[in-house]
Amino acid sequence: MPNHSTTPLSHAACSVLMEPSVEAKISLTQEIADYWASGSIADIGKADPPDRPARPPRPELRPPRDMLKRNARGDKGRITLIHAIGHIELNAIDLAWDIIARFTDYNLPRDFYDDWVGVAVDEARHFDLLNVYLSDHDSAYGDFPAHDGLWQAAEDTAGDLLARLAIVPMVLEARGLDTTPPTIAKLRDVGDDQAADILTTIVDEEIAHVAVGVHWFNYLCARQNKAPAKTYQTLVKKYFKGQIKPPFATAAREQAGFSAEYYQPIAVG
Repeated sequence: MPNHSTTPLSHAACSVLMEPSVEAKISLTQEIADYWASGSIADIGKADPPDRPARPPRPELRPPRDMLKRNARGDKGRITLIHAIGHIELNAIDLAWDIIARFTDYNLPRDFYDDWVGVAVDEARHFDLLNVYLSDHDSAYGDFPAHDGLWQAAEDTAGDLLARLAIVPMVLEARGLDTTPPTIAKLRDVGDDQAADILTTIVDEEIAHVAVGVHWFNYLCARQNKAPAKTYQTLVKKYFKGQIKPPFATAAREQAGFSAEYYQPIAVG
């Protein structure tokens, strides 16, 4: 990176997005967060983020429909499961930096940037935990194909911060709150406590990430004089290509400030 004391945060965010090396991306994330916390990076500035983040040559990216179903049973099944979750966490690092770099015209308070820098650091740590598991099982990130659905959602919402918040933290990350606890239970059942412990750490911290999304979604709705639940439902119908369907981890969602009035009226099944 250039001189940190004069680099705006949005430009620093772009440096992460344009870094193809996973290891360097994670290192830059922590470095920028430290400079932001210390005040060495102080200005937000304006940036021109790439449409897509740089990626290493592997893994091969495929449409979500072409991916094998994740499976917690069997050694290979658990390795491919952890690899898939690692790919999600890598995308989450870039999504956090992208929201910082892309939406600089909204006159947002510093707290907004504090929150998303913190999310980026958490996601980088999550990826590291998963990568250690892969290494412990004679594997590595890139060994299996991965889907590109998360970044497709980012591209679809690139022009609207409310839509980005509705779809990424309040649909996709919230879905992780629903699906991860049953996966943890299956991992415990087959005796893989290492993987179960990692996913327990991740799901506990993802509650806070969903809460960040809900908070800033509600903030923007209040500023624009919009009803949050109705606005959420409209945006999900417009931008989300899948279905909102139970079962829902209602306690975890409530802990994130994400009540059923948002998602239940558009739930299927």
